[in-house]
Amino acid sequence: MYNGGQAGLTFWSPNVNIFRDPRWGRGQETPGEDPAVSSRYAAAYVRGLQQQPTGGDRLKVAACCKHFTAYDLDRWGGTDRFHFNAVVGAQDLEDTFNPPFRACVADGRAAAVMCSYNQVNGVPTCADQAFLKGTVRGKWGLDGYIVSDCDSVDVFFNDQHYTRTAEDAVAATLRAGLDLDCGPFLALYTESAVAKGKVSDADVDAALANTVAVQMRLGMFDGDPAAGPFGHLGPRDVCTPQHQDLALDAARQGIVLLKNDPRGTKHKAGVLPLRPAAHRVVAVVGPHADATVAMVGNYAGKACRYTTPVQGVARYAARAVHQAGCADVACQGAQQPVAAAVDAARRADATVIVAGLDQKVEAEGLDRSTLLLPGRQAELISAVAKAAKGPVVLVLMSGGPVDVAFAQNDPGIHAILWAGYPGQAGGQAIADVIFGAHNPGGKLPVTWYPQEYLRKVPMTDMAMRANPARGYPGRTYRFYTGPTIHPFGHGLSYTQFTHTLAHAPAQLTVSLSGGHATAASSSSSLLNATRAVRVAHARCEGLALPVRVDVRNVGGRDGAHTVMVYHAAPSSSSAAAVAGAPVRQLVAFEKVQVPAGGVARVEMGIDVCAALSVAGPDGVRRIPVGEHRLMIGELTHSVTLGVEQLGV
Repeated sequence: MYNGGQAGLTFWSPNVNIFRDPRWGRGQETPGEDPAVSSRYAAAYVRGLQQQPTGGDRLKVAACCKHFTAYDLDRWGGTDRFHFNAVVGAQDLEDTFNPPFRACVADGRAAAVMCSYNQVNGVPTCADQAFLKGTVRGKWGLDGYIVSDCDSVDVFFNDQHYTRTAEDAVAATLRAGLDLDCGPFLALYTESAVAKGKVSDADVDAALANTVAVQMRLGMFDGDPAAGPFGHLGPRDVCTPQHQDLALDAARQGIVLLKNDPRGTKHKAGVLPLRPAAHRVVAVVGPHADATVAMVGNYAGKACRYTTPVQGVARYAARAVHQAGCADVACQGAQQPVAAAVDAARRADATVIVAGLDQKVEAEGLDRSTLLLPGRQAELISAVAKAAKGPVVLVLMSGGPVDVAFAQNDPGIHAILWAGYPGQAGGQAIADVIFGAHNPGGKLPVTWYPQEYLRKVPMTDMAMRANPARGYPGRTYRFYTGPTIHPFGHGLSYTQFTHTLAHAPAQLTVSLSGGHATAASSSSSLLNATRAVRVAHARCEGLALPVRVDVRNVGGRDGAHTVMVYHAAPSSSSAAAVAGAPVRQLVAFEKVQVPAGGVARVEMGIDVCAALSVAGPDGVRRIPVGEHRLMIGELTHSVTLGVEQLGV
């Protein structure tokens, strides 16, 4: 697209903010609520976009990780992102909000980071020198530029009134480490800021150098792009069969099977997959039954073509009967065509209901006030399920979680799929799963909470950890232990898997580094007082916990399975416990394809300093000494961490 004059080479993507609150309208852009998943996604996304040669500086395109940091509220309850001050503790910054950005920069080598609109602890992120120069460029080693979210500098001057004059705003943001303003503010006021002595030439030069250096790495000063390493790419490389196959594969892998109950007491297996020979006439109803643009969510390019859910089902069924049931996703008012959908279900051999949300319900600038389906959608679903002659499959399209307890508990709704916003091939992918051409293996990247959860958690409360004293239940699977509609990581398959722990050590020793080892040998109180070792004092290089798991497919179909390893630090009653440690934390995951009746071995090395350490209230990461637990499916394995007492 760049070679054809239709695009630039800097992409302000990915969005790696943590999906902290289920109402967030932009959660759909993110990889979910877990910092380990988000971190791995962030680094992989950046590497895929930039395609830097090993040891080289050249960029194919420049990625930009956004929005730094603690940005996950757009507009809720009278508060918007332009005026929000996110009050965040050092512990939550260290172990929840910042890890994906650290991975972007330190592991992915991102060429840019974008600061956000909001303030964090009273300081606009785009004017926070400790964040931008101190952390992003200093501690993490950003080799690239820092850009504002669009008009962020204008926002903190005119809306947040952070500085007295426009020139003071320029000085605050340039000295903090901002290099590029998305908007006209710096263009309008930097010259006068220099003239008034608030900004030096060196401040401007530094910002210019960081920005232009990325342009150079992109080859933008190298003459004719056709002569460059990517000069062979052009319009013929857009929408190729390979790319469209990849879109289909991504949609298939992203589908999560939430429920698959047998139909009636005579059957043991779930109703899915459907069989074309037995389900010749399939009713496809619901506001998303004929979805196109809704399937791509937000921040998407133009699709090559769309396959709607109706079209996808029609490839398997002898006849697909379409009735919307709702005029649109809002599904409000008495005139909704519910009766026609009910009648179609009554006559069909099977019914597929495609419901959910869209950009009029959750979007940038629009957070939700409820986790329930919009308007009369639930009424439509229940009425169709009650009248249906054959099995009923509910397909949900949404970015965020939905409270569908009514459907989960309805014996007339036999199966539920969550498709997210599956992209241009979404209809085909959904049908491929429903009819068994693809065995689903997706897992939920967020917790699905009940509607009542919202009463206890203001969206403006940034605390991750539960606080029973004030009735605060905590956020995400790491800290919330209350009821869920579906837990993080939930996802069924058409087959069954078991785990066997082939190898994992029962004990591991942490060595102290340099002078800290000497201090430990001369004063045992250094360790005994806390029973936890600062990561900064540990010899971390090469310190890994090897874990080998055998995954057996005990069902009758080939399938993909994700091995998820969770960690729990020593319990709160232990002397080594760190206050506020997560209930459990995902520390490793790998997807493996296992044939029916087969066994596959998964080998993972768990970084002790990164994965088994816990951030304390002071934001310092420590490795607790004592018994740690690893949880893998139905297995629990204990590992005792000790400290090498040199010279004692």
